[in-house]
Amino acid sequence: MMNNATTKALNELAPTGHIRVAINYGNPVLAQKNPQTGEPEGVSVDLARELSCRLHVPVELVTFDAAGKVFEALKASAWDVAFLAIDPVRAAEISFTSPYVVIEGTYIVRTDSPMHCIEDFDRPGNRIAVGRGAAYDLFLTRALHHAELVRTDTSAGAVDYFVAQKLDAAAGVRQPLMAYAESNPGLRVIEGRFAAIEQAMGTPKRREFGLAYLVDFIEEMKSSGFITHALQRSGQGDAVVAPARPMPYLNWPE
Repeated sequence: MMNNATTKALNELAPTGHIRVAINYGNPVLAQKNPQTGEPEGVSVDLARELSCRLHVPVELVTFDAAGKVFEALKASAWDVAFLAIDPVRAAEISFTSPYVVIEGTYIVRTDSPMHCIEDFDRPGNRIAVGRGAAYDLFLTRALHHAELVRTDTSAGAVDYFVAQKLDAAAGVRQPLMAYAESNPGLRVIEGRFAAIEQAMGTPKRREFGLAYLVDFIEEMKSSGFITHALQRSGQGDAVVAPARPMPYLNWPE
């Protein structure tokens, strides 16, 4: 039996009778396409399905190949819940939970590059490929004052473009950059990070009861070990689970 607050949360999170959850393939730490079935899987998919089970409504997974496209789809009301990095630009239109995973943003360069630490990159003449609208694009747009960002449609495409066009670097999430470097001799990933990218659940603004429910949900998923186990099942056990909040979320709307 649902209480009144949970019923209001359900109405906000599933206004069409099912929860439409945006899944971003652009971050392979969080979501992957099963190579045999083509179906989405990963920690964000597991969380979406667990959420639908708890609210007793079907889930519709709406997939995208880039975080920027998830954010753009908000204009068309294409989803009710999304998994995105917290960023001030996005927060103007999306209400976020606390983070559930923290991911490092860093750079990939050629082995013979003169750049060896994060501080080497923001210099005139450096051209850095980045996926348009990704969390690291938004962060570096604010943080870099001299280097030039060259944007591509997806984060994976940014790395390919960096190689093909002989740019100075590509920016992205550490884990997929490491995998790319391991498969492509002559490339290396910079130690250190330019940002700790906090991944969270989000819902469009003005869904106060829905947000309160999601905040409680994500805290339970962290403290119970659900997120840790989901990351391990999807081969992402080296990802860092964000710390749980010290107290439960009590600020439910009146």
